Amino acid sequence: MDRRARTTFTDLTHPLTADMPVYPGDPEGQIDEVLTIPADGCSVRSLHLGSHSGTHVDAPAHVIAGGRTIDQVAPEELMGDAVVVQLPDLAPEQLIDEEMLGEALRSGPENLPSILLLATGWDRPWGGDDYLRHPVLTEDAASFLVAGGVQVLGVDMASPDGADSLVAHEVLLGADRLIIENLRGLTDLPRHVEFTALPLNITGGDGAPVRAVARY
Repeated sequence: MDRRARTTFTDLTHPLTADMPVYPGDPEGQIDEVLTIPADGCSVRSLHLGSHSGTHVDAPAHVIAGGRTIDQVAPEELMGDAVVVQLPDLAPEQLIDEEMLGEALRSGPENLPSILLLATGWDRPWGGDDYLRHPVLTEDAASFLVAGGVQVLGVDMASPDGADSLVAHEVLLGADRLIIENLRGLTDLPRHVEFTALPLNITGGDGAPVRAVARY
């Protein structure tokens, strides 16, 4: 597709709010107005957020000792053409394995894109009781992505892993790949988009919130 013809922009980012859902054990969000225009002439807010709040990117240092930190990730790694893989109607905690990914992609690992976005629709229960009962990427599926050269995996779930394992994180981040979690609106996208998700440049950070956008 001619990039010059791409005119639609879609924000794939959940807003940062004080009451946004966070992964169990992560710090709760807190946003306070500490200066006001009537009293101080300007409005300033204090933000208390975890590095994995809202829509965010995981750097390898998130689970890999000695892995790259978010300030060592170049912006261009999180920009470029992406393929959106639609995986609709998955059951809670259903496994997404290599076979399922291969069928959805209709190709072998040698044809995988650098940026792959998994659209499961699990952004819909954001903030609800079912949000953490999302589908789970298996170890063989994560290895399939690494073998195929996927550099960035984006998901519309809280995590590609289940509650009792970090195996997908370990495979992907252990291979110096990046994971973007808590995207939204992926099911409304076409198969091919131009994707951007730039993180805060946190020195030594294991991850950071992003503003993720698709253009098509």
